[in-house]
Amino acid sequence: MAYGFLIHGADDHVGVAVRDLRAGETVTGVYQKGGGEVTVTVLSDIPLGHKVALVNLNPGDRVLKYNEVIGVATQPIRVGDHVHVHNLKSVRWA
Repeated sequence: MAYGFLIHGADDHVGVAVRDLRAGETVTGVYQKGGGEVTVTVLSDIPLGHKVALVNLNPGDRVLKYNEVIGVATQPIRVGDHVHVHNLKSVRWA
């Protein structure tokens, strides 16, 4: 099976697109450890290397990638949304 995204950590809220994903497309991602799969319907175009939401998040919720907090949601994020600077504020230098 050709996967559309990879999930780095077991508790991650986002996966990373391994190809351009198109709005309306149903894609499957795989956990790098353990090989479990997750399927989502993409809500907007997501470029290669960008993040796709795997869970619903509210403003102020912490977002996990690599099982680490990478930022805070600045607006509601739904499963299948593109997660990037328009709806995520980094906490890297906070």
